[in-house]
Amino acid sequence: MTQPESRPTTGTLLIAPPLMEDPNFRRTVVLLCEHGEEGSFGLILNRPLTLHLQDVLDDVLDYDTPLSLGGPVQPNTLHFLHRFGERIPGAVPVLEDVYWGGDFEALKHLLTGERVTGEALRFFLGYAGWSPGQLEEEIEQGGWFLSPASGDVVFAEVPERLWRAVLRRKGGEYAILANFPDDPRLN
Repeated sequence: MTQPESRPTTGTLLIAPPLMEDPNFRRTVVLLCEHGEEGSFGLILNRPLTLHLQDVLDDVLDYDTPLSLGGPVQPNTLHFLHRFGERIPGAVPVLEDVYWGGDFEALKHLLTGERVTGEALRFFLGYAGWSPGQLEEEIEQGGWFLSPASGDVVFAEVPERLWRAVLRRKGGEYAILANFPDDPRLN
């Protein structure tokens, strides 16, 4: 299966093929937040948890939101994606309207004065990481499909449906794969 987007860059979606066996990434959609000579950092967009922000932090004021599993690496770390841009010092641009991290105290201050929804802010426990060259090797071996990301994908209302939706959006052969059964033996 040929892919027009064959090189990962910051802001790329990594889409797990239907038969990926690694349970950490089975049917996941990962947003690459950083990709360079030192390796890659990403957050899984479609693994919601039953935990909420107030379950892991005591001082988040009245703001509570569900958490997602960002990946298997350091699951005790908290990461966030947002649309606040430079209003959060230290935020790293990932896409035109999506930023990763930044000053958490500034975020908390912002949350006291504004009504913020899931379309502007998401929290993740853990992350997905790759050493230098590892991700390129996995892609070359067919371990990931690539697609450009967008804010509507990052802040999707129903993350559980994201894997199929992103494949359908790619079209062609990928849209057909979106209908691949969870367990082909039961088909």
